[in-house]
Amino acid sequence: MVDLDALFRPRAVAVIGASRDRHSVGGAILHNLLAFEFQGQVFPVNPKASVVHSLKCYPTVEAIPDPVDLAVIAVPKPHVLEVMESCGRKGVRAVVVITAGFKETGEAGRALEREVVRVAKQHGIRLVGPNCMGIINMDPGVRLQASFSANEPLAGPVAFSSQSGALGEAILALLCERGLGLSMFVSLGNKADVSGNDLLEYWEQDPQTRLILMYLESFGNPQRFLEICQRVSKNKPIIAVKSGRTAAGARAAASHTGSLAGADNAVESLFAQSGVIRATSIEELFVFATAFASQPIPRGTRVAIVTNSGGPGILATDACIELGLQIPTLSETTQQRIRAAVAPEASVTNPVDMIATATGPQYEVAVRAAAEDPAVDAIITIFTSLEMIDGPSVAQGIIRGADGCDKPVLVCFMGNVRSREAIDLMRQAGLAVYVFPEDAARALAALVRYRHWLERPAGVRRWFDDIDEAAVNDIVRAARDQGRGQLTLVEAQQVLEHAGITVLPWREAQTRDEAVAAAGALGYPVVAKISSAIIVHKSEVGGVRVGLESEAQVALAFDEMMAAARARDEHASLVVQRQATHGTEVILGATRDAKFGPLLMFGLGGIFVEVMRDVVFRVHPLSDADAREMIRAAKSFPLLDGARGRPRADLAAIEAVILRLDQLMARCPDLGELDINPLFASPAGLPTAAADARVTLSPLAGR
Repeated sequence: MVDLDALFRPRAVAVIGASRDRHSVGGAILHNLLAFEFQGQVFPVNPKASVVHSLKCYPTVEAIPDPVDLAVIAVPKPHVLEVMESCGRKGVRAVVVITAGFKETGEAGRALEREVVRVAKQHGIRLVGPNCMGIINMDPGVRLQASFSANEPLAGPVAFSSQSGALGEAILALLCERGLGLSMFVSLGNKADVSGNDLLEYWEQDPQTRLILMYLESFGNPQRFLEICQRVSKNKPIIAVKSGRTAAGARAAASHTGSLAGADNAVESLFAQSGVIRATSIEELFVFATAFASQPIPRGTRVAIVTNSGGPGILATDACIELGLQIPTLSETTQQRIRAAVAPEASVTNPVDMIATATGPQYEVAVRAAAEDPAVDAIITIFTSLEMIDGPSVAQGIIRGADGCDKPVLVCFMGNVRSREAIDLMRQAGLAVYVFPEDAARALAALVRYRHWLERPAGVRRWFDDIDEAAVNDIVRAARDQGRGQLTLVEAQQVLEHAGITVLPWREAQTRDEAVAAAGALGYPVVAKISSAIIVHKSEVGGVRVGLESEAQVALAFDEMMAAARARDEHASLVVQRQATHGTEVILGATRDAKFGPLLMFGLGGIFVEVMRDVVFRVHPLSDADAREMIRAAKSFPLLDGARGRPRADLAAIEAVILRLDQLMARCPDLGELDINPLFASPAGLPTAAADARVTLSPLAGR
């Protein structure tokens, strides 16, 4: 466990830059520590004051006679380094640097931040910030409010970290507004030392924390994040918002994989492999958190909808179906129980529409009956308030109906007739309350996704001893020596073979006679393709001919293709390859992300990749479970799985190719981008084989 007790459970806190002005940062932090009744010593530090907030004030942290665990630094930027050195001499174990003006402002600020970190490491100090708003620990034995937030959070099970100070303040306000209780809060700022990964490991062991929320702008160590989250998320849900989803777009790339690997695919893949529930906005973060903080994880996808209005019931039904949830017909016993309590005009199948006059006791019966139906895994109950119906009474009915239920109950309260009182009652009773039925459906779908993660096999890393990394590196070295950044088709297919990936039988031909002889040896029909390190896209010069069935056709193809190709590249040659007669075309690829490392791709070939962009990405390292999930996550997966009478592909063979690519990219860092397009995925008993490959080398360091 990362030892951050000096940050979150200090015995004494020094506020360096404390002020009598409540509206200053130092004044607000000192006030919050005192007003929140911090269960330790508080020492103001300010060389220009002798007393602040009725507390003796010290000119420096070294002048404090008692030990200090945590220092909160809120002094002008030019003084921060001097204060850090003073904290080191004092033996302070942790600091929070509120002050801004460091790496976020440019190179001069970056250099100063490096010096601050150097001093912290020299003295063994853990550092939060700089450029942050502080930290909070709601543990009643600590009660640490070491931030300048104006909000007074509620105590509860939610730990939250934010890279944005201003957004952190807004989220603290929203937590209070939504009735979500906080265990800890950290504004990470520039993440010069303490990172989100450190917090995840600390919160993993914190008994007060049951749910972790994160606002992320960047990843310091994505691989470490993956490793930690895979472990933590099996016990505590992690919900994250990552900004910058559309920044940069897809970079210019020769390969399909490079052009399809947009800025956000690595993040999406990282979350999918780590069990993190991704929210697309702060609003969605709270939609999910409201359910995760209070409701059990559903056992399945079957939802009962109980409402007093047909319209919202239909909206909830549509949203559930679109999100992959099911709306089963309630059992006959359940329908009879509800029918006995509601108006004759009510519908009691599912959704249960008790009509507008439904009362609290009727809600109680319907919710309890739905909860006790073995065909139901979760309940969404909707109340559209009317003047003649008492909202708090309905709330009490829903509370009684849900009492003792071990299934999630999500409530949608629409309208304004005494709704605030009713909502407060339901939140106090531990129910998740929403304004719109679609939000309840989205939250329930997120709970189901988390259930799937909990049930997902952990997976194992496979290691292939037959991958000849030395031979691959020899090919790369030869290309480098010639000043090339692109491998020829011949070299690319050799790389696949050295990686243990089956390639459809092929031969290289430099002359017409060699091409004809190769076709005869391979057996007709054959395909002819240009191999060149200069001509990246073969289609530019008519560089592919399929269905060649005679010597004459092969000879003509050689003459025409080589004439066009050698006008561009005098070293171009022809690859003659046996034409595939079975299998479904899929594309596999890998690219190297500057932050995330190798990024693997899978999708169906042809129109599915060119037009529909039906591809799935995952980040290195991949387990067998990751590879299996990649294949099944493609929308067109049913075509591989035997839909419409098609032969079922050998899925295990595709998984093996993905894992071989993953190992190859990890062990051969000179490989920048690699495409296998297509790979013919054949039924079991027939070879799954690559028919074409493209390899781009990584840029040399310093170029």
